[in-house]
Amino acid sequence: MPVSPDNDPYYRLRHSLAHVMAEAVLQIFPEGKVAIGPPIEHGFYYDFDLPRALTPDDLGEIERRMQAIIGGNFPFIYREVSAAEARQIFANQPYKLELIDGLSKGLDENGETHHGDTVISTYTHDTFEDLCRGPHLEHTGQIPNDGFKLMSIAGAYWRGDEKQKQLQRIYGTAWNNKTELEQHLHNLEEAKRRDHRKLGKELGLFFFSEDVGPGLPIFTPKGEILRYEMERYVREVQTRYGYQHVWTGNVVKEQLYHRSGHYENYRDSMFPPMVESEDLVFRLKPMNCPSHMTLFNQMGVISYRDLPMRFAEFATLYRYEDSGALNGLTRVRALTQDDCHIFCRPDQIQEEFSLALNLIREVLSTYHFTDYKVRLSLRGDTGKFVADDEKWEQATSALRAALDANGVEYTEEAGEAAFYGPKADFLARDVLGREWQLSTIQVDFIQPSRLGCEYIGEDNQPHTPVVLHRAVTGTTERFLGVLIEHYAGAFPLWLAPVQAVIIPITDKQMEAAQAVRQRLMAVGMRVEVDSSRDRMQGKIRRAQLQKIPYMLIIGNKELEAGAVAVRLRSGEDLGAIPVDDFIARAQEEIKTRS
Repeated sequence: MPVSPDNDPYYRLRHSLAHVMAEAVLQIFPEGKVAIGPPIEHGFYYDFDLPRALTPDDLGEIERRMQAIIGGNFPFIYREVSAAEARQIFANQPYKLELIDGLSKGLDENGETHHGDTVISTYTHDTFEDLCRGPHLEHTGQIPNDGFKLMSIAGAYWRGDEKQKQLQRIYGTAWNNKTELEQHLHNLEEAKRRDHRKLGKELGLFFFSEDVGPGLPIFTPKGEILRYEMERYVREVQTRYGYQHVWTGNVVKEQLYHRSGHYENYRDSMFPPMVESEDLVFRLKPMNCPSHMTLFNQMGVISYRDLPMRFAEFATLYRYEDSGALNGLTRVRALTQDDCHIFCRPDQIQEEFSLALNLIREVLSTYHFTDYKVRLSLRGDTGKFVADDEKWEQATSALRAALDANGVEYTEEAGEAAFYGPKADFLARDVLGREWQLSTIQVDFIQPSRLGCEYIGEDNQPHTPVVLHRAVTGTTERFLGVLIEHYAGAFPLWLAPVQAVIIPITDKQMEAAQAVRQRLMAVGMRVEVDSSRDRMQGKIRRAQLQKIPYMLIIGNKELEAGAVAVRLRSGEDLGAIPVDDFIARAQEEIKTRS
């Protein structure tokens, strides 16, 4: 989500530092050209056209000059100027001149139509003046000189267009004080340690192969156990909440997407067509909703008494994501979605929203995502949205009413809706405070009408149902990537691919170890025996690196007592526990998913 003064308390600080950094760079490169420098989440950046390539060593010199500028306590001075005056100020800055030309034509800095009066303004501090709307701090002395750090240098095309010149982008991070900065830098290092791509390989969960193709993960037996347990859990919860599970395949006639509106608004994300004949063209399925609505239409005459009807499906979908956007499991081309479509009457929207909300809250709580917020994503003035103002107003009013009726606090964000309707997105924070968009509930008055969905109302006349689109964890792949990082690979017992490893101290206890393994497997546990010739401490260390929840050590004393010495992956030693008592403990932990 773009940052703004309304949603980011650091906006003024980071925006001001971007200007300070630009001045420092121009002190080193007086002939340099500047582009844009906005605040972003956790920091800021500025794009430059410079006479030579920057190196990491340059960042230190830029930081030192920034410190000197900050110490000058220079005020940030705002003024409005005419287009002619702006061109004179920035006569030697071609990127600013291009922006000024756009502003004079009513375009914003992204080249899109600006709604409202166009004002050309600048901010000046010390010797640096920049084309800018602000806002900024009052003066540079308000910037904590120990609360920022320049992080990296990257290439960036002007206005994000690869046909334009490539500029040099300097990224920085900024915080209120040194303590906040150090915490952020610590979190970055911790994020590297938790990187799901790194841990996925170390724990043997999944791989990517050039032979299979980019964005197409392949999962090992351990990885498939995780997928299975995640799906099984949501399936159990959905069944308890009255959802019915269906299956609608992987390939669909393209014509269905023309009717639903997906082809017009979504075709850039579809894999290329598979042509059987001129009249018969297929697509790999990129979403489930048209197929579920087709299934609804095949169910025969549906009465208002039959509603709500809740179709859930764990279907693998295929989206032709740009190769540059692919990122481990969090952005893939083959994704399995815990998708659901609820067909209901308009008077049932609030009740069904409440049911879906409770389900989402239960599942997120089980995964220890208790800190989340809700974003009401609305249609914007621009973008790909089906043109039907009346239905959009109906859907938006219904979703707002459902959120308000459930006492849900939310923020609104224009332009983030699905092309067919508004949605409530659940943005959860992981243990590092990073925000992930996980669950969603969407209200759709448009697609069911386009696809001819009907039920017979109490008046004995046909009516179009409302469809709520709902996903709890989103996609299995992305959610698993988030979970790996959230837990740092140390999954709770119910989810762990290997729940316990039995470690015989010598070969004399091997037979007993195998017997204990059979007892644990008989109650459904996933257990291994480390039969290697390594010393006990080496076996324990290996199990800890694999983040196995329990290590059950058997020596002569444990063998005689019918017990196991239990150690946790954290290193805690629970001592000797009778095997039956350990089984009871583990079963309770698994049953409660604690």
